[in-house]
Amino acid sequence: MLPTLPFDPSYVLIGGTWRPTADTLPLVNPSDGSALCEIARSSEADVDAAVTAAHSARDGAWCKMSALERGRCLTRLGQLVLEHTDLLTTLETLDVGKPATQARADAIALARYCEFYSGAADKVHGETIPYLDGYTVYTLREPHGVTGHIVPWNYPMQIIGRSVGAALAMGNACVLKPAEDACLTALMFAYLAKEAGFPDGALNVVPGLGSEAGAALARHPGVHHLSFTGSVQTGKTIQMLAAENVVPVTLELGGKSPQIVFEDADIDAALPFLVNAGLQNAGQTCSAASRILIHRRIYDTVAARMADAYRAKIIGPASNDPDIGPLISTKQKTRFETLLKAAHDLPCIAETPMPDDLPPNGAYVQPRLYGPVPSDHPMAQDELFGPVQVLIPFDTEEEAVKIANGTIYGLVAGVWTESGARQMRLAKALKTGQVFINNYGAGGGVELPFGGVGKSGHGREKGFEALYSFSILKTVAARHG
Repeated sequence: MLPTLPFDPSYVLIGGTWRPTADTLPLVNPSDGSALCEIARSSEADVDAAVTAAHSARDGAWCKMSALERGRCLTRLGQLVLEHTDLLTTLETLDVGKPATQARADAIALARYCEFYSGAADKVHGETIPYLDGYTVYTLREPHGVTGHIVPWNYPMQIIGRSVGAALAMGNACVLKPAEDACLTALMFAYLAKEAGFPDGALNVVPGLGSEAGAALARHPGVHHLSFTGSVQTGKTIQMLAAENVVPVTLELGGKSPQIVFEDADIDAALPFLVNAGLQNAGQTCSAASRILIHRRIYDTVAARMADAYRAKIIGPASNDPDIGPLISTKQKTRFETLLKAAHDLPCIAETPMPDDLPPNGAYVQPRLYGPVPSDHPMAQDELFGPVQVLIPFDTEEEAVKIANGTIYGLVAGVWTESGARQMRLAKALKTGQVFINNYGAGGGVELPFGGVGKSGHGREKGFEALYSFSILKTVAARHG
């Protein structure tokens, strides 16, 4: 049952006002298939109104606010997020199906993004450039103006934090389009932003279908920068729509990320990362470690221990706080099971037991571990977005690098070795946006620039790089004799 909220979840927030839309969409709990509530089905007119409100804020109160005060707004917002962690956690378990412990970690991460960008807001500096005699040349970092943010359903709070948080810190006014499958925490975040003192229109939220509200936002001529996280195909569409107005786009797309385990690795230390990085959030993570490359000398040992870990995991409704919850929807379940048919010729070495008492209408799938798997097999190439990992043996460092780089993606990679020289070689050789050595994910790393290469997208979020992405560099050359 949905808890009492301080706003109507079927409304949009535009220009500081909660208001209804002409149509709504049902929101379903993926843990049991029950109806949660109705949410707004924003139209092109709603999106246009949100962009107009953002412009009013950008040209008015939000524009006049100093970087210091913007930071203070984010500080207050971060504190409010922490004060409402329990409610945000509940909302995330209900509409995403995310186990409570993982949902709580996301709420705390959202607060941390607010804290980080609150402190960074007044620390984005330009520079002076030595030039010809008689000139003083310097650069300024200025906001784009109005930024659009199309956020997926797998990590709503974290992605809002790293995207919207950075954009607001730079002084942009934002229009946020959360996924229709998971928008409750986005609406709650917007409510808290209003409570924190953000001027009306600085943050507007328009839930709805991607093909309607998302497309309208991507092609709107009043949007000056777009941020999108999602599938490769949708990312291409977003970029084409934005290109009509020559608008820059930050894209964080799919991945088929490897973890490479060398013969000298500390297996005890690596094991939790090898398994959890593939199964967290039911495998619905762009940076999920879905490929585990293992040196042939230790392959049998690592495979056996990972298989034991799979068999020990617990599946269940998000409210029970299991290891693994459902997928986001029955639609995603059907998609995943269709893609999984490609594994019919592969040895499945472990499955996580499916409890008999799982809600029959929940979007549950069985986690599976396959190995050994040829590196060119579809299961080792395609992003499945579900709880499946493949094990790939290798013999040499050169072979491991070739396999790791041998997909269309390049988001994240992990390396497990005690050799310092090998660590440095792999860090340079792997074609990814992030490389983790003897860890995977670095605990989330709000401060660490994140993004991909290849079909994993372009641009960077997190850290100061996100602030640079949400700003325009202006060069000023003054001739004074």
